[in-house]
Amino acid sequence: MKLWVGLGNPGAKYAGNRHNIGFMALDRIAADHGFGPWKKVHQGQVSEGRLGAEKVVLLKPETFMNLSGQSVRSAVDFWKLTAADVTVFHDELDLAPGKCRVKQGGGHAGHNGLRSIHGHLGEAYGRVRLGIGHPGHKDAVAAYVLHDFAKADQDWLDDLLRGISDGAVALAEGDGTRFLNAVSLRVAPPRSSTSPAAKTEKPVVAEPAPDTRSAMQKLMDKFR
Repeated sequence: MKLWVGLGNPGAKYAGNRHNIGFMALDRIAADHGFGPWKKVHQGQVSEGRLGAEKVVLLKPETFMNLSGQSVRSAVDFWKLTAADVTVFHDELDLAPGKCRVKQGGGHAGHNGLRSIHGHLGEAYGRVRLGIGHPGHKDAVAAYVLHDFAKADQDWLDDLLRGISDGAVALAEGDGTRFLNAVSLRVAPPRSSTSPAAKTEKPVVAEPAPDTRSAMQKLMDKFR
């Protein structure tokens, strides 16, 4: 059994924030893969379902970001899981918008939600890092992550969430490479041969063969 945790802050006020992309990822997975209704338990919202052969529990802590570890610890203890059974979906300032990376273990890099989970579980859990970009200065980070995604972000955000859902079964099976490939196919699909860029390319024309006739032969051919 796997426990997937999406990080965010509860309530309509924060629903569209960059900091809530973890919640958004779990909502898309639950909707696309027929998970059960969300239930209030373990200081959060929980939905259960299956991805391939794996049973997966989705958890959205409602403790606010800085106390996320309390909710995760409660769920881990209830289902008798280990940190290795947990994967956390979270916003990542150090990745460009739309980028996605998978990581097992390591530091929290100052992310308050991860810092709280570290305090309750240690660092051995998995992470799905979801790029939201950086505002450019550390003093602007708090306002940036607690602000809604801009309209210009909606296309790449939707592609990223769809890709996460496409690759969810692979991720549940422990195949991080196949998961990331599924995300990439949504975020950066291969160029089609019928795309506008392809249509504007000039056709390849074979060069004419060199004329090896002598001057006399050329003259005789001209009057034939």
